[in-house]
Amino acid sequence: MDMERLQKQFEFILEMDKEKQIMRRTHIHGYSRNESDAEHAWHMALMTMLLSEYSNEPIDVLHTIEMLIVHDLVEVDAGDTYAYDAKGNETKAAREQAAADRIYGLLPEDQGKRLRALWDEFEESKTPEAKFAHVMDNIQPMMLNAANDGKDWKSNSVCLEQILKRNEITPDGSHELWDFARENFINPHIEKGNILE
Repeated sequence: MDMERLQKQFEFILEMDKEKQIMRRTHIHGYSRNESDAEHAWHMALMTMLLSEYSNEPIDVLHTIEMLIVHDLVEVDAGDTYAYDAKGNETKAAREQAAADRIYGLLPEDQGKRLRALWDEFEESKTPEAKFAHVMDNIQPMMLNAANDGKDWKSNSVCLEQILKRNEITPDGSHELWDFARENFINPHIEKGNILE
């Protein structure tokens, strides 16, 4: 057994426990508290298992889940940037690149390169798996916002234009899930005035 390798792996695992403390703006169903990054990752992994049949292209479900589990680990250093925070999004890429360098560099080299490649693949959003991962990343908070009577959209004065801009690439991964989300999550909250037109 390579004790140095095992030590690095456990140090990384413990360091990534911090993801449980990164709180997102989205609330869990029932609106009792904010969702953590770790809960978001678990929820998207479950959604991928159940909804992968709606991908525009066949995908490797496990590969997609791996990508979803690691893509927000950078927020341990960079913090969560709210989807509709224009100022925060100006520096997001640079903060997350620096975080990726440090975080994935904690692992043994082969594993660090593999996890970094998964993160890069998600960011580039070119493979069928990355495209579907973005669908999950966009629709999961949308579903929770809708289930919580649009409170997060309303309290942050979110406009339809912002939602459509954020979801420009969502149909690239699943036309069906985007159409479902538009009809069932977005449109009712435009009508209720929770999403500004």
